[in-house]
Amino acid sequence: MATRWVSRMVDGDMIVILAALLAAFAFAGIVFALLYPYISGEKQTEKRVASVTENRAKKTAGAHRSAAEIAAQRKKQVTDSLKDMEARAKSREKISLRTQLERAGLDAEPRNFWIASMISGIVCGAMAFIWTSGGMMPIAVATALLVGTFGLPRWVLSKLIKRRQRKFQSELANAIDVIVRGVKSGLPLNECLQIIARESPEPIGGEFRYVVEQMRVGVPLHEALDRLMVRMPLSEVKFLAIVIGIQQQAGGNLSEALGNLSGVLRDRFRMEMKVKALSAEAKSSAGVLASLPPGVMFMTYASSPDYIMPLFSTTAGNLFLLAGGFWMLCGVLVMRKMINFKF
Repeated sequence: MATRWVSRMVDGDMIVILAALLAAFAFAGIVFALLYPYISGEKQTEKRVASVTENRAKKTAGAHRSAAEIAAQRKKQVTDSLKDMEARAKSREKISLRTQLERAGLDAEPRNFWIASMISGIVCGAMAFIWTSGGMMPIAVATALLVGTFGLPRWVLSKLIKRRQRKFQSELANAIDVIVRGVKSGLPLNECLQIIARESPEPIGGEFRYVVEQMRVGVPLHEALDRLMVRMPLSEVKFLAIVIGIQQQAGGNLSEALGNLSGVLRDRFRMEMKVKALSAEAKSSAGVLASLPPGVMFMTYASSPDYIMPLFSTTAGNLFLLAGGFWMLCGVLVMRKMINFKF
């Protein structure tokens, strides 16, 4: 009995010892598993790898950020330049008569223009007095006086301005090419502008000659170009002023920027010529339709004046003439709207 009891005690102690050993080994394994990264140096390796990766990511993000900041800065400069030009254009919405005469290339004072307008009004009034008779003569003479004094001279002035602006627009790309070639060969921008002023045809030569003269008396280039935009309110001139202004503020390859601008202007001019060619038939048809009723009226008056005189001598005929003229004007305006393309 004693031997069995001793053996049972030994077996129980062995089980307890084994359980304790297993618990100790388990605890040691857990501690080793927790402390192994710090003991073996893996934690430090991971930290180093993470720091290197983070530095590279920061450098890449910084490079992207710097490129994005440069692009955003240039975009902001372009936007600010456009807003500044629009603000100056809005402040100069009311164009003086002297500026309009300068745009038309006329070396005349506003006083001379008003004298010519009065002479035109007197001539138109005299012609209306000679050609009309009856009760409508005072109205016709007054209308001719107003049209001849305020309408006809302004219309002629606007036509001269548009013709001069078209000439300037057609030669501007060649002038920009002169600047591009001069800058590539090492000439300063001022010398390139002087070459354009000396060798370019009118009105390019005259306008750039005025810019060069302003720069000689101390006017900054951007201000001289702003004054050029006042005399030549064209989008092409605005593009040229923006490109040169941004290049002076932020730097960059001026010849490349102006070369791209020259290409764009040539493409716009080519598109304009193409639109004119495609709309020539519609314009000729509109001209024939608009001139047909007045032509028929004058031919009828020349062949049988008694037949058409009631239109001019009676009140009902005058009303018919006014109604017909009004509807003709509406038709001409509608046709003009249909054949006018913006590009």
